[in-house]
Amino acid sequence: MPTVGQTVATVTLPDMYLKIWDVGGQQSLRELWESYYSSCHAIVFVIDSTDVGDADIAKLSSREITADEVGRLNECRLVLERLLQDEATEGVPLLVLANKQDREECVEVVRIKEGFVRKVIEGEKGGSVRDSRVLPCSALTGAGVEETVEWLCSRVKWNKESRPPVLR
Repeated sequence: MPTVGQTVATVTLPDMYLKIWDVGGQQSLRELWESYYSSCHAIVFVIDSTDVGDADIAKLSSREITADEVGRLNECRLVLERLLQDEATEGVPLLVLANKQDREECVEVVRIKEGFVRKVIEGEKGGSVRDSRVLPCSALTGAGVEETVEWLCSRVKWNKESRPPVLR
C-alpha cells in the first residue's frame, strides 16, 4: 500500500536506533518533503520497478532505459532530480530501493541503475558524485530489508560529524 501522509517508525538495533520518516510520494505531499531535508542522515527513495507506464518491458530488459519510453519511472527520475538539487540534501547519502523485484515483469536493478539513477546522480555531464546505492527489494516478501538497514546504519555512523544527529 502506498504511504498516505507520513508514518514514523523507530528501528532499535544493538548499537543504535533509526528513526524512519516514511513520507508519501503523491504530488500533493512532495512540498512537505523539504521540511525533513535539513535533519535527515540518508534519503531512501522507493520506486515501483513494475510501474513503467507505456514502456515495453521486453525492450527494457535488453537495453538501457530511456526517459522517452518510461512514463512513471521518468516521473520518478524528475522528482529525484528536484530533491537532490535542494541545498539541504547536499552530501546526504541516497539509497534507491527498486521495489517489487519479486515480480516477473519488473525492470531489473541493473537497468534502473544504469538508465535511471546514473543520470540523476551523475547528471548528464557526469560531474557530481554522491554516496549512493541501488538495492532490489520486495515489500511483499521482505527481501532487501536487511541490506537496507545495514547500508543506512553504516551511513549514519560515517556522517555523524558532518550531519550530527538531531533528536526529535
